Amino acid sequence: MTKAELVDAIASKSKLTKSDSEKALNSMVHSIIGALKKGDDVRLVGFGTFSVSKRAARKGRNPQTGKEIQIKASKSPKFKAGKSFKESVNSR
Repeated sequence: MTKAELVDAIASKSKLTKSDSEKALNSMVHSIIGALKKGDDVRLVGFGTFSVSKRAARKGRNPQTGKEIQIKASKSPKFKAGKSFKESVNSR
């Protein structure tokens, strides 16, 4: 499903215009990103949890040259599906 298809689905189920549905979707995404940037988790009961995991700096290898390189510490977003979300996907 693309973003446009998701906007269409939101619009048809919520009786909002496509424009309003896209604004709502964009607002939700930006709010989640903002919370994660601040270091907060976003928990949507019944859906899942968005969080940030921290990766420590480490040594790696350049696959072309075999030379050892230093990889910087970084943060990576994570999503863990909630129980009812998993059950919905797995039901037939």
